[in-house]
Parts: sequence; structure tokens; C-alpha cells
Amino acid sequence: MSERSIGKVVSVDSFRVSIRLEDDLKSLYKSGFEDIYEVARINSYVIIPIGADRIVGMVTSVRAMDETEFGKNKEAIFLTKTTRTLVATMVGTIENSGKYVQGVYNYPILNNPVWYVTKKDLDCIFDHFNPEDKKPVNFDDDYYLPIGTSPSFSDYKIKINPDKFFGKHAAILGNTGSGKSCTFASIIQSMFDFDYNGKKLNNAHIIIFDTNGEYKAAFQGTKETPYKNLKEVNAFHIDKTGMKVPFWFMNFADFDFLFEPTSGTQAPVFKRALGLAKNQRVITGKPILDKFTERGILGLFDASPDDIKKKKKYSDYGTWKYKVDNEILGLGNTIAPNGNQILIDIQSSLLALGANNTLNDEKNALALLESKYLEYSSSQSVEQIAIEKNIDLPIWFNFQDLIARFFDEAINEQENSGNRLREFVSTLRLRLQSYLSDERIAQPLLLNHTDEITNALAKFISFILGDFCKVYQDTDTDLFTEFYKQQLAKDEIEKLEPNKPSQITIIDMSLLPFEVLETITGLIGRLILEFVSRFPESDRGKLPMVIALEEAQNYIPEKNRGDKESIAKKVFERIAREGRKYGISLLVSSQRPSELSKTVLSQCNSFIIHRLQNPEDQKYVRQLVSAANEDILQQLPILPQQHVVIMGDAVRTPVQARMNTANPRPNSNNPKFVENWTADLPPTFPNYKGIAEAWEKGEKYVPIDINDLL
Repeated sequence: MSERSIGKVVSVDSFRVSIRLEDDLKSLYKSGFEDIYEVARINSYVIIPIGADRIVGMVTSVRAMDETEFGKNKEAIFLTKTTRTLVATMVGTIENSGKYVQGVYNYPILNNPVWYVTKKDLDCIFDHFNPEDKKPVNFDDDYYLPIGTSPSFSDYKIKINPDKFFGKHAAILGNTGSGKSCTFASIIQSMFDFDYNGKKLNNAHIIIFDTNGEYKAAFQGTKETPYKNLKEVNAFHIDKTGMKVPFWFMNFADFDFLFEPTSGTQAPVFKRALGLAKNQRVITGKPILDKFTERGILGLFDASPDDIKKKKKYSDYGTWKYKVDNEILGLGNTIAPNGNQILIDIQSSLLALGANNTLNDEKNALALLESKYLEYSSSQSVEQIAIEKNIDLPIWFNFQDLIARFFDEAINEQENSGNRLREFVSTLRLRLQSYLSDERIAQPLLLNHTDEITNALAKFISFILGDFCKVYQDTDTDLFTEFYKQQLAKDEIEKLEPNKPSQITIIDMSLLPFEVLETITGLIGRLILEFVSRFPESDRGKLPMVIALEEAQNYIPEKNRGDKESIAKKVFERIAREGRKYGISLLVSSQRPSELSKTVLSQCNSFIIHRLQNPEDQKYVRQLVSAANEDILQQLPILPQQHVVIMGDAVRTPVQARMNTANPRPNSNNPKFVENWTADLPPTFPNYKGIAEAWEKGEKYVPIDINDLL
């Protein structure tokens, strides 16, 4: 095979070889029996034969050095001579059987011959087989899913093994505008295009945390050009209207992160109050306190019966507000016109009772008020559940009752410290009340939802996983069912196929307030993990799913943004460590890898890396991957858009690739400045009034299509 020789090995280290090209090789091409072969081009390959095996080296450097020759007599000096040298990273081995494996187990020696690469070698490296062979795909071992093409060898497609790509977590990294969103969309679209030995995907579960509202366009398309696999994928887009995560699904760690009670005094009372709320229930038929007025009932019911005696005048009590059916604890028989609520003036009621019971003096009236307080307290007594349940269980309770009642019960359990505790906890209660009053936070977490949702946990998890059709009952009236009905009734591309699971769920996080972003993403991740972990062992891994974290640095940061560790970071680090055995895979996308959780990225076994120009990010990525790929990663700062370096378990060998073009593309195109600055825009654009009105309502602006009005 000397006719294939292009040079010899002149130095070897653990993953790199230096090759001196033959002196008689006058150009960087060599003629062979079948073709003319390139010898030295960056990202091309060379072959180093070792016995029956052939080591594959990727060319990463080409050098020409001038040498001065001395005569044998040490006196004559000849003209300089140019020596051309290649540096190649050893990336894999073609075994005698013809199978290509990643890595090197048999090293070359000095003066080992080096060959140019042939089409037969490239077929092995790029898993290229003759389609006429009709060889069935081996899902475990073959690299068969084409996701791009080789820039160096345009006739060859770059292929991945989806089980290895998703099975051990993956990361897509790169600067903004380098094509990360299109890369992810094109990979998923390729998954749905591929023929899997005569079958198509019909039971995939891909959940996308869409931070910027990009992916609806990629998996639904537009009216003019809908996504070609629209009905098969049946993408479920959950916008702000449907993005509701019931607060009672939160465990104490979630509550602690969101409401930030002080660890010394507030947290223990808060924890006990949550325990009482989740482990007790009001006896049916008893009157329930609805809301407190600031002056009166808070001053009364936040106090003990002894404190009531300290009141000097009737006017100190203000007014009480009750939710009533017929009577209000005997304090008069007046019923509100609407039959629901009534304001009772304490002074008038006591005077009336005093007159009826010949209690005309203030002292006796106050004594009667005390008895009515005790009567109210006993009427609000609760049944203790025989065995207290774990407060982290997703048990429904009324958030308003937590603030109004259960804090008091938790405080009253503490002997000799009730008044002081009440003072210490007052700021936490105000914080909870402010969250309840803040629609930005109360609505997505359903803090003001006072009615229990039947089968809420089953509905929510199936809602997120795209399987809501499996629990759907058209007679239900809860908010999850109502949102699902709306999607079934929509026209054109957004309409869901009835009685068919959604293989992609797009959770639009773009309008979620920053205060609850980490809480909600972490809560969804934890619920999914705990759901699949409760499968019987025989079913473990039968519902594999991918959770795609777009702009992941927003909710799994390496550095905490405050005193407490991100709750979402804790959850996704746990999924990164434990999720594989349950069939949960993470696909992490970020433009700042150096700001991401090291634990999550260290668990990723496949990397698709776009252009990275920040030196810190480049250094961080080099630390994540094998040192053998360091030379390949030198290309990161100059990669064109849509070009990537792929390495890890998902590919046969580390390689540069031009990714397939997503069709349709995510809504992440670069703005066209000159085109828009020179265009004649209509005088009504932008619709300032319409956008502002939607903004004021906390909604997303939807432009009106003129055709809809005709």
C-alpha cells in the first residue's frame, strides 16, 4: 500500500500525531487508482495503519518549516529546504472487520506510514451504506439519523444515534444568533421525518420550556406554510392562559424559596401552618370566615380571648365580614341581599343582643362578645386526620385560609410566645398577602383559586406531557379542561387533533414574571420526575421523554442570585443525576455555558457547539469535553452560522457539521434593519394602543387579521 503513503509519523502523544509529508509530494493532492485525493486540509482525515487496524486522524494543523542543510564536511551550507508537517488528532479506529469505533487503543510508532483517506474509509467514518442493501436499522448501535452534512466532504451526511443523544443528556451551546434554536428544531423535525424500519414516531414526549416564545412557529408553522407533520406531531402550545401550576403541588422547599421566611422564627411557624392546612379539613356545614377588614377582624381574630377584654369601645372592633348561609353565629338574623356576604356592625349587634338579654352595660356586652368569639372558634373547629400526611404531598388547601386561620393555629400551639410569634410572623403574612394580591404571581400559581379541582394532579401531569386526551372528560369545567377545549376548537394550524396525544408540548414561559420563573420550572420538573419514579419497576423507562431547557442559564445557574440556591437548579441537577434510569433526558440550550450549573453540564454526554467568542465560555467548554478534542475546539470562535462541532456519545466521531435547515424555522430570525428602515410601513404600524391595552391586561398582543373581518 506504499502508493497510498503521504508521509511518516515524526511525533506521538496521547491523542495527537505530527506527520512529515513526503518530499516528493509536490502539491497537497495525490493521485490514486480511483480518484485524486486531498492530503492536507483542516477537518479532513488521514489514515495511520497499525497491523490490521487503521487509526483515523482529523487534520487540525498544517505547517511549513524551513530547514537549512549542512554538508557532510560541516563546511558547505546549502539553500533552505521547506518541510511540510501535518498535526492530526486521533479520533477513531477502523477495525479489520470494517467497523469504525471512536477512540484509539493501539498507538502508532515513529516513522509509521500515513495514508490518504479513501471513499471506503469515509463510508466507514460517516456510516454511509448503500440504500439498496435495505439493511434494517439497529437502534442501539447504528448512527443513522442524519442531522447535517460534512463541510469537508459534502457528499456525506453527519448522523447521530438518537438513543445515545437523548439517553444520557445533551447540550446545545453557542452565542446568540449562532443558530441554537434552529439546530434543536431541525433535530426534532428530523426525528419525525425518519423512517424507523417502516414505522414513524407516534408516542414521543418532548417538553420544551420556551423562554422566548420561539418554537410554536417551528412545530405548527403558519397558515400559508404549516408544518408538514402537523397532524402526526399534534404540538400542544401552552400559552399564558393555560400556564397554570397549582400552588398546592409545591413542597415546603418550593414555598420556602418563593416566600423566603426567616429560618429562625418564621420558617417553623410557616411549616406548621402548611401542615395544618394540608392535614385538616373544615367540618361541613360550619360557617367559614371569608375576608378580614383591616381595622376590625384582624385586630380581634389575631388576638386571644384575653386580648378582647382589653378593647375599650365598641368602635375598636370595626366590622366583621362573614360568608353566611342563614345566620351569622347568632349576631343578628340579617341576611345579605345576595345570600353570600354581609357586613355586621358589631356595636349595633351587641346592643341588640344586650337589649334582648337585658345586657345594657358595656362590660356585659364585651363579655358576650368574648363568648361569641369562643363560639366562632369552636364552630371553626376542624377534624384532625387520623394519620398526618407528609406536608410535601400535593394536597389541596385554600391559600386564603392559610393566611387567615392556619397561621393563628400554628402560633397558638406555641405556649407563652403567641404574641411575640404573631409579631415576628406578621411580615411573612403580609408577604403572602401581597403575593395573593399580585395577579402576575397569583394567576399562574392559582393562589386565589378557592375551589378544589377534581383529579388536579393527574390532569396537570397529563396536560404537561401532552396526554390530556387520556384523562379528558368534556363534562369537566376545570381550567385545564377548558383550555384543552379551546385548543380543540381552534382553526387551522393551532387546532389539536382530538383523542390523540401531543408528541411535543411547548410551554411558553415568555410572559411569566421573573419572580416565579424558577419556582414554576422547578416544580414542573420535580412533578415529572416524581411521577415517573412511581411507575412499577416493570414499567420503568417505558415512557421516555425529553425536557428541553431553552436559555437554561435563566433557571439552572451555577451561581445563586441571592442567599438561597435556585429551586429549579436543585431539581434539574437531580434529574441530570437520576433521570436517565427513569427515561427522562435533558436537552440544555444556552448562550453562556460558563454561567450554567456545572453538575448539569457534567452529566451531558453529547455536545453540539456553535460559535463561541467569549474566552470564559471557550475555556469552560474545553474543561467539559475530552482533552483529545481540544484542537477541534480551537475552531469555535470562527464557526459560521449553522455550523457546529459535535462530539460525544451521540456521534461516531467528533466532527464539524453544517446542520440541516429547520423547516419551518423557529421565530428567532435576525432583524433586517436596512430592509425595514427603507420599507414604506403602514401608518397604523405598530399598533401602540392595541399593544399597550394587552400589556395593561397582562396579555399577549395578537394582531387582527384583516381577512377575519371580511
